[in-house]
Amino acid sequence: MKKILVYLLAAVYILGGINHFWHPEFYLGMIPTYLPAHTFINYASGIVELLLGLLVLFPVTRRMACFGIIILLIAFIPAHIYFIQMNGCVSDALCVSPLIAWVRLIVIHPVLIYWAYSCRNIK
Repeated sequence: MKKILVYLLAAVYILGGINHFWHPEFYLGMIPTYLPAHTFINYASGIVELLLGLLVLFPVTRRMACFGIIILLIAFIPAHIYFIQMNGCVSDALCVSPLIAWVRLIVIHPVLIYWAYSCRNIK
């Protein structure tokens, strides 16, 4: 079961990283307007997600990758707050109820952080 959690974690971040390139418009609207270079931020975060997902697959780099994912998730908090400030609707690509926007920040985000933390020492 533990290995399945590791492989799922890797898959989520590998696919998420690829999606930054496949559907950039989905992410561009979530980048707060006060940040510059939205396209660069989108592609850079996609590369980081993809790289960390790949590094999770190898026991020798898993711990570092899991902590990298945690740092990345913390770095994404301003985007979640911006999403809440925009009432859960930042573009045609993503529009949800404000309740869902809050759930993403308060429930899903901590679960993702815990998931990465719990996979850090799995061999």
